[in-house]
Amino acid sequence: MYHSVDHVDEDPHLVTVSPARFERQLAWLKARGLRGVGMAELLDAHAAGRARGLVGLTFDDGYADFATRAVPALLRYGFGATVYVVSGRIGTYNAWDDGPRKPLMTADQIRTVAGAGMEVASHGRHHVSLPGTDETELREELEESRAVLEDVVDAPVTGFAYPYGHATAREVEAVRAAGYDHACDIRPVEPSRHALPRTYIGDRDGPLRLRVKLVRHELRRRSHV
Repeated sequence: MYHSVDHVDEDPHLVTVSPARFERQLAWLKARGLRGVGMAELLDAHAAGRARGLVGLTFDDGYADFATRAVPALLRYGFGATVYVVSGRIGTYNAWDDGPRKPLMTADQIRTVAGAGMEVASHGRHHVSLPGTDETELREELEESRAVLEDVVDAPVTGFAYPYGHATAREVEAVRAAGYDHACDIRPVEPSRHALPRTYIGDRDGPLRLRVKLVRHELRRRSHV
C-alpha cells in the first residue's frame, strides 16, 4: 500500500516515498523474482492458480506524482499497479488532509496512466470515513465515484479502497452490493474479497523491513485462507 512518490521536506502522515527509495523497492522485488501487478490482475491470477510470484501494488488517493514519478518507474520494471482515485477531487489537491498540500491527478493524467496499463479504481468521492456516513451518502460515495471514473477512462471500474482503511460490515456489504468486484482495506477484522488486507510501505522500508513485511503479510493471508 503506497500513496505518494515524491521529494518532500515535510511528511507528517508518512504517505510519501522518495523516488530513489521507490526505485530500490521495485528493484528489491524484481531481484526476488516478484512482479508488481494491479489488484484485478492479481485476483484473476489467483483464481486461475497462477498468482505465484505476483505482488499487488496499490496507490491510494490518486496523487499527481503517481503519473509523473511512480508510473515511469513501474513501467521500467515491467510492473503494474492499481491507483485509487478520489473522484470529487480530480485535478485539485488533498483537501481531506491537514498536512502539506499535494496535487492530485487531472482527468488527462488518469487517462494516461490507464492507457499505460495501470488499473484505475475508486477511493470514493470526497475521501470521507465511510462508517460515519448515512445510507444516502454511502451510496453516493460508492456509486457516483465509480460513474465519474468510468466516464473518465471509458472502461469499467471494478475496484474500491476504503478511505483511511475504515470499514465495518455495513460498508463491506455496501461495496459488494454496489457491484464492485473487489475492495482493499488495511487490517480488516474479517478479510474477504471485499476487505482485502494490505501492508503499508513507506520511505523507511529498506531490504530488511521489506522482507519482514512480506513474510508477515503472507502469514496473515494464509491464516485466513
